[in-house]
Amino acid sequence: MDGVIALIRPLPHGADLTIQRARAGTIVAEASLFADTYHCDAVARDAARVQGVPVEWVIDLLERRPDVARALTCHLAVEVRRARARAEIASLKTVAMRLDAWLALEEGELPPRGRWREVAAEIGVSPEAFYRELAARRAVVD
Repeated sequence: MDGVIALIRPLPHGADLTIQRARAGTIVAEASLFADTYHCDAVARDAARVQGVPVEWVIDLLERRPDVARALTCHLAVEVRRARARAEIASLKTVAMRLDAWLALEEGELPPRGRWREVAAEIGVSPEAFYRELAARRAVVD
């Protein structure tokens, strides 16, 4: 996979919940490997290229190749840790606390300005609240 693919679930009040952000070189939608239906939508956040493979092929490969099964297990363990971190972020009360936790998870790097709405969605706040928090941080620095 190249680019960034976000797995999104629409919420009843109209906002989108970002379940996962898959980046270049990673696997996307692995949680659907043994599911009857997809539980979310995949949205390309950049120009992206993905390669689809039949589920039966993947399952057969996992059964025949323990090294591949182990690699997938390691990948899933990383994704579980990231999901737990996102759940922790969602439990925090303020936008500032959520942003601090997200930045810690992302090694202190914000994406380019055009992608800030995605970060707001990922940490579960409105874009406006997110922008206000960034403005408040800039005011402290200035």
